[in-house]
Amino acid sequence: MSIRDWPERERPREKLLTLGSAALSDAELLAVLLGSGSRGKDALALGRELLNSAGTLGALLGRPDQQVPANGLGPAKRARIVAALELARRSLAEQLQEKPCLGNPRDSGDFLRARLRHLPYEVFGCLYLDNRHRVLGFEELFRGTIDGASVHPREVVRACLQRNACAVIFAHNHPSGVAEPSTADRAITLELRNALQLIGVRVLDHLIIGSGEPVSMAARGLL
Repeated sequence: MSIRDWPERERPREKLLTLGSAALSDAELLAVLLGSGSRGKDALALGRELLNSAGTLGALLGRPDQQVPANGLGPAKRARIVAALELARRSLAEQLQEKPCLGNPRDSGDFLRARLRHLPYEVFGCLYLDNRHRVLGFEELFRGTIDGASVHPREVVRACLQRNACAVIFAHNHPSGVAEPSTADRAITLELRNALQLIGVRVLDHLIIGSGEPVSMAARGLL
């Protein structure tokens, strides 16, 4: 039986339109996104199979461009998932730039987590702010392997000058999922802070992105 043959109140798309997206399970939301099933499975069954194959929703959505064992997830459906995630990230970026100023780590944490948490390699990025702590932009400055990324203070100073930034928030991800700042994280943060002080740029925070909530080095008293 296909989803079209189900009672209308049980169909994922109709349920979403009637009750709202929060009323749907992860598999039902995936079914709406996929649009249709494949190879004898309806979209809901395919969504459940994808979740079972990946283990968790985060694992599935973290790297949808990678091969997840599931019959029926071809290029078109995989592209829909990737596009939906990118739209969500861009929406967060817009919300961040519309804020009159950034007042606490949570303001930027959701955006930076969406940008960096899913990556299988380490990325060091910088959120540039003006003198009122409004967002000027975000840039990935350095990219590394699963073990780390080399950060060069001279390049960070150059990037801040090019953006005319008055303050910055650094962020990098730990692909292991453990967001505790390492000794190297603390050392490079202090080195960057000292280098940027010479050109009048404040380092407001350095967020470590793992599998849970970002860890703020400023909140830990490490700046």
